Amino acid sequence: MRDLKFHEKKLLRKVSLYSWKGEDNIRVAKILRRYHIQKREDYVAYNRICGNIQSLTAKLQTLKAEDPFRIAMTDQLLDKLHNMALITTKKSLQKADEITTSSICRRRLPVVMMRMKMAESMRTAVTFVEQGQVRVGPNVVTDPAFLVTRNMEDFVTWVDSSKVRKTVQRYNDKLDDFDLL
Repeated sequence: MRDLKFHEKKLLRKVSLYSWKGEDNIRVAKILRRYHIQKREDYVAYNRICGNIQSLTAKLQTLKAEDPFRIAMTDQLLDKLHNMALITTKKSLQKADEITTSSICRRRLPVVMMRMKMAESMRTAVTFVEQGQVRVGPNVVTDPAFLVTRNMEDFVTWVDSSKVRKTVQRYNDKLDDFDLL
């Protein structure tokens, strides 16, 4: 290869031909499409949370195994992650180190709705949430980025005035005459 001329060196001074800045864009695009994430900032926030959890577990692993502070913090971290349903068991700190951005995305309200068979596709689930037809507990949720914890998963229902709820009840022959008023 020939030597680069001055103006070519100047143009390529800040460019590395070996590593591209957007190398993992394909993986990111797949996750954004699969979980129907509309704002890339949400994905960046989830990725930052995963990084913080992994750095915290690395710091905890540097402490001695019988250190009471390490034991207490490990229990708190594993309990918090288990309640968020990001990990399945509270057995070891290794589970906390294996958390991915996809595991956080699986706790979004539209994904939970699809798993509960409240919607056929991710797009319709996001539409239902944005229209305000879904509530978690007593609160109506209109943000598709709402993260559903393990305890709140049982309280995901349709809003009382929802057309979808009435259609489902009519299909199951459980529509109450009082609701028609």
